[in-house]
Amino acid sequence: MSSALAGLKVLDLSRVLAGPWASQTLADLGAEVIKVERPGQGDDTRHWGPPYMRDDNGDPTAESAYFMAANRGKQSVCIDITTAQGQQTLRELADQCDILLENFKVGGAAKYGLDYTTLSARNPRLIYCSITGFGQTGPYSHRPGYDFLVQAMGGLMSVTGEQDHLPGGGPQKVGVALTDIMTGLYATIGILAAVHERQTSGLGQHVDLALLDVTAATLANQATNYLVGDTVPQRLGNAHPNIVPYQSFATADGHCIIAVGNDQQFQRLCTALGLSPLASDPRFATNAQRVAHRELLIPQLQEPLTQRRRDEWLSVFEAAGVPAGPINTIEDVFNDPQIEHRHMKVNVPHPLNGQLTLPGNPIKLSRTPVQYRQPPPRLGEHTATVLRRFGTTSTDQEHH
Repeated sequence: MSSALAGLKVLDLSRVLAGPWASQTLADLGAEVIKVERPGQGDDTRHWGPPYMRDDNGDPTAESAYFMAANRGKQSVCIDITTAQGQQTLRELADQCDILLENFKVGGAAKYGLDYTTLSARNPRLIYCSITGFGQTGPYSHRPGYDFLVQAMGGLMSVTGEQDHLPGGGPQKVGVALTDIMTGLYATIGILAAVHERQTSGLGQHVDLALLDVTAATLANQATNYLVGDTVPQRLGNAHPNIVPYQSFATADGHCIIAVGNDQQFQRLCTALGLSPLASDPRFATNAQRVAHRELLIPQLQEPLTQRRRDEWLSVFEAAGVPAGPINTIEDVFNDPQIEHRHMKVNVPHPLNGQLTLPGNPIKLSRTPVQYRQPPPRLGEHTATVLRRFGTTSTDQEHH
């Protein structure tokens, strides 16, 4: 079966999450990804556990669940980048690759002769993607950047969490490293744009990604609420700044989400709750009015919801055409029939665990679908094979 990115070769010098997320996406789509790791230690996330993958006998291995999240489909090659021989080996690999990913601090790659200027002079078709906290330029460019730090600096935490006066109030980070993930996805987009442009120019280019830039960009409507509406967004817990009602509500035995997106859905919600007069109340008849009077409306919607169980209400809302759903645990998610039907839980057999299960890729291509060719690699698993196949300078790199 053909793959969308078959024939593209990626040299991945990145580690942790943003860069590996980009290279895993490219691997899922068919690119050959060579993951370069430090001898003996490897990617930092190999050691970020527990939990660790269990082997076929149920015993824990040294392979962390965190590493498994972002490294399937790759070949692991151990090269000591601090040695002249290792640097030469990497330059020879870059000569034969289409794409290079790195997340050194600004100027870090140049110390090893692996910067864009050096490598593009040798391989003008090379697409070189740098991922940093703050970008290659600007007053913060020298600073190290981490997802948690940038969620705070980029404004995301200012709109996440309950209001200060409520129990548990205060800014909160998102429950996954979303800034890293989004940066990895933007990196993928930028790389593929450069691949397309190269068909015309014959030349590669430098793709410069910054976690802070990505966080600012993905504030989306919250950003334009400020830039266009001259309103500084505040934390609203699970409520929405621009749509009402669009939040969580308590029922007799737990919480559910009600996500009303237009006035017709609001009318159906009111009927389902036995509150039909609210739909014609001029304070609530349009979304703009509901946003202006949310403090009056929400308690009235909440009152009947506590009289019945969550799943009863969800059945009522589905029948009425009101968007609503449960707040699932991650266990609930991966046992959901829709998730299973969409192949979002996939088996990627590992040498130590033939039943290794990982989250699937959400991209559904009709002719060249995503393929899961290899599990996350063991440290240095492909060193000898890759270096021999690429015909690079012989090296005595440590591998397992």
